[in-house]
Amino acid sequence: MKLATIKTGHNSWTFPDLRTLMAKATPARSGDELAGLAAQGAEERVAAKMALAEVPLDAFLSDPLVPYEADEVTRLILDTHDASAFVPLKGLSVGEFRNWLLADSTTPDVLAAAAPGITPEMAAAVSKLMRNQDLVAVASKCQVVTRFRNTIGLPGRLSTRLQPNHPTDDPKGILASVFDGLMYGSGDAVIGINPAGDNPRQVTTLLSMLDSLRQKLDAPLQTCVLTHVTNAITCMEQGAPVDLVFQSIAGTEAANRSFGITLDLLREARGMALELNRGTVGQNVMYFETGQGSALSAEGNHGLDQQTCEARAYGVARAFEPLLVNTVVGFIGPEYLYDGKQIIRAGLEDHFCGKLLGVPMGCDICYTNHSEADQDDMDNLLSLLGMAGVNFIMGVPGADDIMLNYQSTSFHDAWYLRKVLGLRPAPEFEAWLLRQGIAEKGALGLTLAPSPASRYLPHWTAL
Repeated sequence: MKLATIKTGHNSWTFPDLRTLMAKATPARSGDELAGLAAQGAEERVAAKMALAEVPLDAFLSDPLVPYEADEVTRLILDTHDASAFVPLKGLSVGEFRNWLLADSTTPDVLAAAAPGITPEMAAAVSKLMRNQDLVAVASKCQVVTRFRNTIGLPGRLSTRLQPNHPTDDPKGILASVFDGLMYGSGDAVIGINPAGDNPRQVTTLLSMLDSLRQKLDAPLQTCVLTHVTNAITCMEQGAPVDLVFQSIAGTEAANRSFGITLDLLREARGMALELNRGTVGQNVMYFETGQGSALSAEGNHGLDQQTCEARAYGVARAFEPLLVNTVVGFIGPEYLYDGKQIIRAGLEDHFCGKLLGVPMGCDICYTNHSEADQDDMDNLLSLLGMAGVNFIMGVPGADDIMLNYQSTSFHDAWYLRKVLGLRPAPEFEAWLLRQGIAEKGALGLTLAPSPASRYLPHWTAL
């Protein structure tokens, strides 16, 4: 990129390269300030946005933010770029791309066709020019549908991950949370446990327990224990009932290596999961989690702002056709997203960028207890993401994860969002809820049936 200079009033601002320009144009957040990458203030930020709006989208193909020869994520992004899908966007600047995205003529089908031609850096760049309203408006037009034992991401639907974590992996404690969530219609995205003991033997025990429950209830859902991918490989080799392979991922090779992974390792795990052929309506077998700040905390950000690194993680995810991807948006802490305003903005950016790239995005709408945020902030982000068409959210008992010690969204929060926006669970799971008497069809849509829990007590005690 040529040297860019913008004058604002009596000041003149110079941005020597595209990496610097992207960082300076980013809305304020504590992680970029911690890294010394942020704009000095609002005036420089506005100047950077003005300069970024004039950058042609082609620049992100010819001038990679992380060198091609130094990073396998860059190589993945550029080697898989679909030039034919990029044709409608070729010649547009970042500012013109924003206008194109917001145009009524840019329909869901148009966006889906263009997605393979959009790189993560293009998505990150245009998001920096957009208001929160813009991020919601465009994301609501992006539809990404995935399938395993049910169908996630259809228009008018909202799925949930039932997250029954327990500080000692106690089976009774986990199952109590599972049944509580099912009674609220949660779990159609996945019943996913973060294990307290992360070793193959413990993981296999939890997987077997969840799979036994699923079969006894004849429920069309998928289960997952969120263990490291190497543990998942070991469990599959030993015959454990693995539905989905989980892994936290980041947007640079260096950050992924800090997680103990490479792209080849992910390919190996996905191949093994596909061979198990456990899906019934589809074979999207991967589950990824991400979060702004992970590359910076690993000292693997290559001078990039944290939101651009996050968008690159969705470029990794896209290559593996996952069932689920979610940004655990406020989990890393106030060092990276300081308060409720920054968490809300980051959640909307992440969802927008992922959906624009064709990734099935969900969000763990969350914060840590030392952040300047509270549940009202999470209610706001929850409602905004519902309007934006988020594929799934978390269902945590009482919105308080007693194992990971952070605040998220509850089973009741998911039901609230479905009710006020007229959203429904995944169709196969909805049919199961109706058959089991957990939900009823009423004049205002799906409603919870009164007290069906007693019929499930024999299943609970038997396990």
